[in-house]
Amino acid sequence: MNTKFLFVIATGLVLSASNVNAQATDCATTASIAYEHAKVKNYAAAEEPLWKVRKECPTYSVATYQFGEKLLKDKLKKAAAGDKVAIAKEMIQLLKERFQYFPAKTKIGDMHSTMGQLMYDNKIGSKEDQFAELHKAWTEDKKNVDNPKNVYTYFSLLVDLHGEGKKELQEVFDLYDGVIEKIEDEESAKAKTIAELTDKEEAGTALSSKEKKSLKRSSIILSNYSKVKAGVNQKLGELADCKNLIPLYTGQFDDKKSDINWLKGAAGRMSAKECTEDPLFFKLVEALHKAEPSAKSAYYLGLLALKDKKTTTALDYFNQSAELETKSSDKAKVYFKIAETLRKKGSKGKARSYYRKALKYKPSMGVCHLRIASMIASSANACGTDVFSKRAVYWLAENYARRAGKVDPSLKSTANKTAANYKAKAPSKTDIFNNPGVTSVKIGCWIGETVRVPKL
Repeated sequence: MNTKFLFVIATGLVLSASNVNAQATDCATTASIAYEHAKVKNYAAAEEPLWKVRKECPTYSVATYQFGEKLLKDKLKKAAAGDKVAIAKEMIQLLKERFQYFPAKTKIGDMHSTMGQLMYDNKIGSKEDQFAELHKAWTEDKKNVDNPKNVYTYFSLLVDLHGEGKKELQEVFDLYDGVIEKIEDEESAKAKTIAELTDKEEAGTALSSKEKKSLKRSSIILSNYSKVKAGVNQKLGELADCKNLIPLYTGQFDDKKSDINWLKGAAGRMSAKECTEDPLFFKLVEALHKAEPSAKSAYYLGLLALKDKKTTTALDYFNQSAELETKSSDKAKVYFKIAETLRKKGSKGKARSYYRKALKYKPSMGVCHLRIASMIASSANACGTDVFSKRAVYWLAENYARRAGKVDPSLKSTANKTAANYKAKAPSKTDIFNNPGVTSVKIGCWIGETVRVPKL
């Protein structure tokens, strides 16, 4: 091989390496300009360099797609109606490119649920196409489908498709169970954070700025899920009423009576919709307990015993159910049922202990706080030793009522009205002034709690 030929090859390699280095430098420079503008939400200035990086250096950084999505969301929000479809399609394409170049840094659930929502909001494709995207997100990566709006849209589309004769009613019920479970899991997580921080506040400890942000964010997310839950139940509407459930399950019973999962679902829905008076409910419970004695079958036997006014037997079954139950939200529901039964019997102290057990397993069950508040308020005269301490009982009742609204936004209005009613019955500013040095009041009898005197 002659020297001249070797020189040409070497020169070519040097030039090639130089071009690669130059391109890398150009990518870094352009990306830096784009990212800096995007960080301060100056999307008009960021758009040209950002799309240049996206086109010429698609593997440079996942930040290109993260900022690109924010840019397009801003653009979509401000766009005229006629321009929205094109922008939505551009965002869908961007999400696909992100997955193509950065699959390890892309969450399947988040990506497909966002794409499905964009299609739904902007009427892109058919309902089946929109549903398919959300269904892929749900079935392949449910834990990362964390936008409440996406969860509602997914369920809503399925109900619509059922209404058009394209999906079976059983599919609607199955998805409903899954959606409610996810919502309640999310609610419990956020309500736990709120309860812990509320306890800290009520104990007189100031929250840090980070804790205040966490409290605010948890409250917003909890409120959103509360709205979605109400929307899902409203969307399900009459589909799950007794008039539809009873003929559906009656027709399926002979073929499904040995299917434990089906029996659990059918009995659960009939119980939730209070279809327990129909003979079919007894047949379902009997078959379920025979096939697999469990927390669910014990609970339903408890309901039947309660209906026959056999309270002691019912409570035995409910306690068996609670001990056997492994799912936190269902365990909470059983404890709530026990608490309700005891409260109606007048056993306030025992009822409170079971309401607290329910809250331990489902912190977002704000109704427990309202029930405790009501029992405390009704015991003011019995548990106070003098006029001041009797009226101080209402401060404690007020605290419980307000907490109900904090952990369950759907109860906020009721909780606030109830709390205001209790506050009006509590000691006034003058009463506090006439009892100098009293910073807290210990309340006796079954209540056995101490309430701090508030600064009015």
